[in-house]
Amino acid sequence: EAVVGSFAAMHAQEFVPAKWSVAQRAGATAAAVDQAIADGAILRTHLVRPTWHFVLREDVRWLLDLTGPRVNQLNAYYYRKFGLDDEAFATCNALLRRTLEGGRQLTRKELAAVLEKAGVKASGLYLGYILMRAELDAVLISGAPSGRQQTYALFDERVPEARTLDRVAALAELTKRYFAMRGPATLKDFATWSSLTVADARHGLRMVGSELDQAVD
Repeated sequence: EAVVGSFAAMHAQEFVPAKWSVAQRAGATAAAVDQAIADGAILRTHLVRPTWHFVLREDVRWLLDLTGPRVNQLNAYYYRKFGLDDEAFATCNALLRRTLEGGRQLTRKELAAVLEKAGVKASGLYLGYILMRAELDAVLISGAPSGRQQTYALFDERVPEARTLDRVAALAELTKRYFAMRGPATLKDFATWSSLTVADARHGLRMVGSELDQAVD
């Protein structure tokens, strides 16, 4: 958990190599990482770029508040391409909530079947963007793996209320963790990774720059 928290969000597009990345840094066993994921101490969701990332459950709320709106802006072209507007997402989110209430955790395939039964096209990229939007809207989050299959759970049932940060504090915190763990890096590197605007990235760097070593080429 300390390893994942120090990065704020760790790239986890490929699940098995991502687990190995955490275990290697922590000196932990695969079983220990699996247990942290099953327990929900470490979650896997879309936060930045947008790709899958590991994140601590106590960090996911403030991170989503900071980066979620921007990721939705970056996804807007594809939302329009697939005919997915705010009304369609609201309908899907409500259906997903009802389906998973009471601690249920279902695989991607199982959720696709639920959506299809309700008359929603839920295959390929259509399904991908429906589920990603539900993650960005804090409706879905990763559940405990079922064998080799990943599952989804309700966000509010999996993520307890945790500390909240206002946008300025969240920006400073994300900037500090990014450069502390990924330096040397540039302002552009940070903006690209975080999905934030260059203006936001620059503001974050101004706030924490005194805590970092900087060099101008």
